[in-house]
Amino acid sequence: MANSGIQLLGFCLSLLGIVGLIVGTILPQWKMSAYIGDNIITAVAMYQGLWMSCAFQSTGQLQCKIYDSILQLDSSLQATRALMIVGIIVSIAGLGVACMGMKCTTCAGSDKLRKSRIAMTGGIILLVGGLCAIVACSWFAHNVIRAFYNPYTPVNTK
Repeated sequence: MANSGIQLLGFCLSLLGIVGLIVGTILPQWKMSAYIGDNIITAVAMYQGLWMSCAFQSTGQLQCKIYDSILQLDSSLQATRALMIVGIIVSIAGLGVACMGMKCTTCAGSDKLRKSRIAMTGGIILLVGGLCAIVACSWFAHNVIRAFYNPYTPVNTK
């Protein structure tokens, strides 16, 4: 079983990962495209996230709009949303389980074998939560890349 310092380092890194997962889920910069018209005045950068889409105009104006209905979204975006939420929930649960199995806590008594099994279970749950997030990000990135190399996508919107 690992010493307390390594367990605390793992706990802090897991907590930092959960915060990063939440921030990454909220931010609208999942997909960026730009429309450049005949001159620079009509340039617009468009950001699409899991929850909203934003348009940044060359004049410095930023306009964001939350998606009106879940039913209007394509199925890959809905699945990415679901996987990211599941990843957050599972990771928080895994952090709680791992916290109970740490040496510096008094949960589960003083039975070292039991505490090590609880800590290992918490680590496995954290890995499953991270795997959900990796699958969601990879799937979304695959769809963005596929749309970028689609020959029917206009050149000025890539």
